[in-house]
Amino acid sequence: MTDGKKKVVLVGTGMVGMSFAYMAIAQGICNELVLIDIDKERAYGEALDLQHAVPFFHVNTKVSDGDYADCADADIVVIPAGFPQHPGESRLDLVAKNAKVIRSIVDPLMASGFQGIILVASNPVDVMTYVAWKQSGLPTNRVFGSGTLLDSGRLRYALGTRLGVAPTSIHSYIIGEHGDSSVPAYSVANIAGKRLSRFIEEQKISKEDLRNDYMYARDAAQAIIKRKRATYYGIGAALAKLVRAVLRNERVVMPVGAYLDGEYGQKDIYIGVPAVIGKRGVEDIIELELAEEEKKSFEQSATVLRETIKTVF
Repeated sequence: MTDGKKKVVLVGTGMVGMSFAYMAIAQGICNELVLIDIDKERAYGEALDLQHAVPFFHVNTKVSDGDYADCADADIVVIPAGFPQHPGESRLDLVAKNAKVIRSIVDPLMASGFQGIILVASNPVDVMTYVAWKQSGLPTNRVFGSGTLLDSGRLRYALGTRLGVAPTSIHSYIIGEHGDSSVPAYSVANIAGKRLSRFIEEQKISKEDLRNDYMYARDAAQAIIKRKRATYYGIGAALAKLVRAVLRNERVVMPVGAYLDGEYGQKDIYIGVPAVIGKRGVEDIIELELAEEEKKSFEQSATVLRETIKTVF
């Protein structure tokens, strides 16, 4: 990481990318933000628009459009670029075409001399993160994906609504694939240290209630896409939180698409698990003590991803 500079490059100026960019400026996450897009006029226009927002925040972020040469001294490159998910289409349906997009980005990125951290948000994010890692040649800790961070946020919102507790006070993870085979790790969920299972007993919450909350989180993207064609505010906020954790070395635990090398009994795969995020990217993997049923579901999710990765390589 460059000394105190905090430079971020965003590749992809669609709604996800720009939701992240606006959040990054509003929160003063970086000193410099460069926008890259295959549509250079779009990138230039978005940069101009963001520049005019800077005076209204307590920041002095330099915003510009650019090209891959600007990545040489970047601390972190955020990649949400790719084909979007359409109504009725699963994230895994996007594999072949978005793998081409990721490769077309990573090649010139690495040719610039880039030695920072890559954060992938393109779907299917677990598979695309694996593609980005393979193509980049970077250490596994310096390439990671948004994983199940957004899924977990959606679940925390649903549980908070049901329990009458702020989502920020709920510690509950969805792990596995960012998609249909994801797993709610309810057995280790807690509110301020108090097990979710105790709340379930006291408030007489049924298994069906918990199932519905998980389904709300799992299927939220389709519900949103059906009505407004894309999701972007939630993932934009999630990406901003991840980038802030890296640039400020926060060492905060979040469920991201991290590379497993024996953890959870899995190897050579990127998948959503809680991890410590800091200046080196993924600093450590947190292994949850899952219930047996959750372990089996996680293994099944890993199998889905592993089989999908085989179609790319």
